[in-house]
Amino acid sequence: MSVPEAVDRGLLIAAVVVIVIAGAGLLARIWRGPSMLDRAISLDVCAALIIAGLGAKSAFARDPFYFPIMLVLAFLGFTGSVGIARFIAVRDRPPGRQRADGPEAPGREAP
Repeated sequence: MSVPEAVDRGLLIAAVVVIVIAGAGLLARIWRGPSMLDRAISLDVCAALIIAGLGAKSAFARDPFYFPIMLVLAFLGFTGSVGIARFIAVRDRPPGRQRADGPEAPGREAP
C-alpha cells in the first residue's frame, strides 16, 4: 500500500469514527428531548448522518452505487423536515391567532 492510499484509508476511518460518535450523541438527543422540535431536528440530522455514512462506505469501496440512494435520502430528509416543521408550527400557534390569508385578515371583506 502506498502512502496516499494509507492516508486515504486513515481519513476514511477517522470519518467513520466521527459519524459513529455523532450518531451516539444524536440518539441521546432523540431520547432525552426536551422538546418535540429537538427531536425533529435530531431526525433530520439522522438522515444526514446516514447519507454521510453511505458516502464514506462508497468512498471506501470506491463504488458509486450508493449515490442515487444518497440523493433519494436527501430528498426524503428535506421533505420530512418541512412536514414536521409545518406540523409543529400549526400545533404551536396561539389559540386566538388566525391565518393571515383568511377572510378575517386586514384589508379583506367577508363574503
